Amino acid sequence: MFNISRKHFIYPFAILIFTSAFLVFQIQPIIAKMLLPLYGGTPSVWTTCVLFFQIGLLTGYGYTHILVKNVKLKHQLIIHSCLLAISLLLIPIMSNMPKAPQNLSQTLGIIQVLAFSVGLPFILLSASSPLFQYWFGAVYSKKSPYRLYALSNIGSLLGLLSYPFVIETVLPLSTQILIWSFGYLSFIGMTIWWQCQLVKVSLGKNYNEVNDTKIQNKKTISFSSVHSPKFLVRIIWLFLTAGGSIVLLAFTNKMCQDIAALPFLWVVPLCLYLITFILCFERDALYQRNIWFPFLILSVSLCGYLLHQEYEENQTSLIYQIIIYCAALFGCCMVFHGELVRRRPAKQDLTLFYIHIALGGALGGLFVNFIAPIVFSGYWELHISLVLVWILAMVILATHNHAEHKIHILWIKFYLKRHYSLSIGSVGIVILIWVLGRNMMVMKAPSIFNTRSFFGVLHVFEYDKETSNHFRILKHGRVGHGVQWMHTLDMDKPTAYYGSCSAVALAINRFPLRSNNNLVLKVGAIGLGIGTIATYGQNNDIFRFYEINSDVDWIARDYFTYLKNSKANIDVIIGDARQTMKRELETTGSQNYDIILVDAFNGDAIPTHLLTQEASDLYWEHLNEDGILAFHITNKQFDLSDVVRQLAIYTNKEAISIIDDGKCDDYSVKNFWILITSNQTFINDIQVQKAQNDWEFEPKPIIWTDDFNNLFEIVKW
Repeated sequence: MFNISRKHFIYPFAILIFTSAFLVFQIQPIIAKMLLPLYGGTPSVWTTCVLFFQIGLLTGYGYTHILVKNVKLKHQLIIHSCLLAISLLLIPIMSNMPKAPQNLSQTLGIIQVLAFSVGLPFILLSASSPLFQYWFGAVYSKKSPYRLYALSNIGSLLGLLSYPFVIETVLPLSTQILIWSFGYLSFIGMTIWWQCQLVKVSLGKNYNEVNDTKIQNKKTISFSSVHSPKFLVRIIWLFLTAGGSIVLLAFTNKMCQDIAALPFLWVVPLCLYLITFILCFERDALYQRNIWFPFLILSVSLCGYLLHQEYEENQTSLIYQIIIYCAALFGCCMVFHGELVRRRPAKQDLTLFYIHIALGGALGGLFVNFIAPIVFSGYWELHISLVLVWILAMVILATHNHAEHKIHILWIKFYLKRHYSLSIGSVGIVILIWVLGRNMMVMKAPSIFNTRSFFGVLHVFEYDKETSNHFRILKHGRVGHGVQWMHTLDMDKPTAYYGSCSAVALAINRFPLRSNNNLVLKVGAIGLGIGTIATYGQNNDIFRFYEINSDVDWIARDYFTYLKNSKANIDVIIGDARQTMKRELETTGSQNYDIILVDAFNGDAIPTHLLTQEASDLYWEHLNEDGILAFHITNKQFDLSDVVRQLAIYTNKEAISIIDDGKCDDYSVKNFWILITSNQTFINDIQVQKAQNDWEFEPKPIIWTDDFNNLFEIVKW
């Protein structure tokens, strides 16, 4: 076997730690993207995956701590090698992905699927960094292993950044999984070789002559005797790491709900989170309170401003929203992690320290994914975390020693005057609480119902009660999903995106069967909202809605009347539309719809699996040959027109663009639909021709499949 000297032994440590971290964070967006279509494209898929990976990280760190504290070196190598060999049974990963039981919640279902499909490889990769760092400290007793933690985070950072900018843009999902699996196999081979070299270098003997001496033996591997960290110090570790985790997930949730559920917005916050670890662990001088406290105050203030004007018509542009949210996230995490590193222990407690880091991260994930949805009716954990980090900064400011600062700049001198700083900080926290409280009250004041689930936050607002202008509106976050006039004479009027001049009205009212023979229609609608489309139903018509969120169904029935008052026969099927329609096709055959309305894109979390060629094939399996497939693509953040036009080309049918300015009816709004059909009678209808808009450009070659799709290429920057 090839041998290396002790002098150059540091390089395999660095390579393996970097590789394990790269693989750990490369697999996260790959798996999340694979699971996203199974759960309706909701952003909660990503935060649930992050929670699983935090738990996996904690398990890996716990395994390392138990191993190095209780097992002899030779046995450590044997145990670790055996577990690596067993994990090969799961390669390629996700090849035998189990289905989550129906009796589990979506969050628990995702965790179970991940545990059985990628759990063991992820745990072993997570264990690699602290395990190798511990052994590094044994071989190089005079060197600090904590800088290798920064190297680990650099590998994690590159693993994440390479995904949205390189991997996702050029490789289909199936190829991504195969390449990652090959990388994991290579990592196992390198690890086994390295473990053999470890024994030779650390003990100075041939591997076959290694004694079963424990690592604590002073003649082989030893650490200086230092008392273990106190209980209070450990609690502070947990608080600081949990705070960073909550801030990360809260900001990610906020951006994905308000902007988009795309890997870019999963990866960027996590990258910033990792960068703060890199900076803080690389060198103490990189975290200076007199720099990062002012940055924290400025960024959080801007974030408060963004939330303050969130529900005004003139909102901040997309790019500035991302910049401000990311700046606030970075400032919060720098303070949390900088204070954490200032309290790190001696290296003999390295694995204990990493366990607390992982435990704190997992506790933060558990809070956001399980406790917050029960306690809060909105995403209020973001508001609370911003207030807490500001208070933390003030507490540190009131107690730390100012003499450590040497930089003489005007604002730093002002900062050094403690009583002035605390006074300004107190005023700032009052203003911040007022701004965030107002943001919460704006949502809750006119609402008559609020609920939060895996699929997001739903609010029912009521305005002008007991007047002729009385109306209710359903909002998912800040995106409207239906409006109804509640005055008796106006209750059945179509509103919002479904007015009398919309493509919905044309598709249903001008469909040849309807306009020529007054025959019944069978309509399938993906996305329920408040059921506004049902107002177009006539006697004996069949309107079947596919809705993934059961809360939307009973809200539509309890707070609105479109479903109840419709003349058509109404069915609401709960579950992801594609999975449900596929199951229907396999069990009862085609539904023979005349029209399918795909209305799931006017929100900001785009379910890409409803826009792929495989989805199109499924729709046309359920449509009659002369049917109409309608896509509602009104969206502030994305231009879906090219994707839909490519689906028309793929099926050899015509794409009709219909943009309604919303002026035909009261409380109608501008809307954009694309109708795909080969029904020449409908295409040549004079009303349809009058309503359609000419395409100004040829469609871009944006072709989506289940194996390859990228929201990044259709963002309206």
